[in-house]
Amino acid sequence: MFFQRYYLESLSQASYMVADEKTKVAAIIDPRRDIDLYLDEAKAHDFSIQHVLLTHNHADFIAGHIELRDAVGAQIYLGAKASATFDFKALHEGDEVVLGAVRLKTLETPGHTPEGISILVFDDATDPQHPYAVFTGDTLFIGDVGRPDLMASVGLSADDLGGMLYDSLHNKLLTLPGDTRVYPAHGAGSMCGKSLSDKAVSTLAEEHRENKALQNMDKAVFIQFVQTDLPTAPAYFSYDAKLNQQERPSLETAIRKSLKRLPIEDILAHQASGARVLDLRPASDFAAAHLRGAVNIGIEGRFETWVGTLLKPDAPLLLIAEPTRIKEALIRLARIGFHSVIGYLQGGMDAIQDRPELLTNTFQVTAAGLRQSNNKPTILDIRTTSEWEAGHIEGSLNIPLNLLPTRLKEVPDSGDVIVHCQGGYRSMIAASLLEQAGRKNVQDLLGGYDAWVEGD
Repeated sequence: MFFQRYYLESLSQASYMVADEKTKVAAIIDPRRDIDLYLDEAKAHDFSIQHVLLTHNHADFIAGHIELRDAVGAQIYLGAKASATFDFKALHEGDEVVLGAVRLKTLETPGHTPEGISILVFDDATDPQHPYAVFTGDTLFIGDVGRPDLMASVGLSADDLGGMLYDSLHNKLLTLPGDTRVYPAHGAGSMCGKSLSDKAVSTLAEEHRENKALQNMDKAVFIQFVQTDLPTAPAYFSYDAKLNQQERPSLETAIRKSLKRLPIEDILAHQASGARVLDLRPASDFAAAHLRGAVNIGIEGRFETWVGTLLKPDAPLLLIAEPTRIKEALIRLARIGFHSVIGYLQGGMDAIQDRPELLTNTFQVTAAGLRQSNNKPTILDIRTTSEWEAGHIEGSLNIPLNLLPTRLKEVPDSGDVIVHCQGGYRSMIAASLLEQAGRKNVQDLLGGYDAWVEGD
């Protein structure tokens, strides 16, 4: 048996290839949308990718099932309770996908979603009775379980799904041999749970022993536990969940449509018509000079998450970035279903360095400078509530970044406003949003709260 895990750090997303090395038949589980890594792996081993399985209807990224179907003719499989506008084979409890001596067996494990499945991996050449591993999707994570609160839009309550999740865990997964390896669809940083581990693999015995959600509690207590202290789900989750059920353009088609170089005059015309200008450069470069009205979300950070949180998927976008990063940006936007990029600034910022009337900057203050200031600025802390409660600058105003667009009126429009996060990435996003809203009194704290603490 061939077994390979692929991990996408920017979305905390794991996908997998399983193949029978004798028959050369391969299957991909929960693929990302940019599928070249799977095709390259298959070519290197002379595998034929014939099957693509989704453990559930993903909400936090656009899966690559359509791309694999179109590229290599792979059959798409979904849980039996799933619905979609494309053709797929429904997997019921006990159904198998046979690659050769390697078999993939279905467990229906609803809870995170109603159609969720887990997939047992058997290698008959080694042990036909005991599973080698289980792909648990978003039902069971390492250190956590899937959140049950994302399906309210289709009429399912978190309590109902929480009860299903409890049954799936205790009546299905935890009845398997304890040495069964656990491979989930996400790791630390994902919004699909609240305390995911960064470990790549665990076992059912280890999870039963150490996972807080699997400790001794009855169903009612569990249902309450899994709904407590959940992170706010980004706005794009519901959009992606629907798009993953639809026949849609391939990644290649989406990128080709947006890969258009535009002169500054066209950028300005589109901006005047309501398009958002998204500047992907590092915060320090954006602070030094940027196009008026641009929003900064740096491509080096959790770019997809913050774009999906703060911008609308169907809103027209214009990109400013180093020319060598444009295609990467389009791929990463397409991973979360953002297909509305009109084009990008030809030549990047170099194209407008001699147009000072179009440019502005964001002043950055050091922690030492802030301490020595005689002014009494508003210190706007845009970290999460839990981060703020763990430690904050005395007197600071806490508005988490994901809530800032709806709470702009709470930020004073007189006196200086010093924005900070933990290290500096999120605060420049916030500063750019405030500037776009017309605020001219905004400054950014260099190094964020970390720099402030180090100065104590």
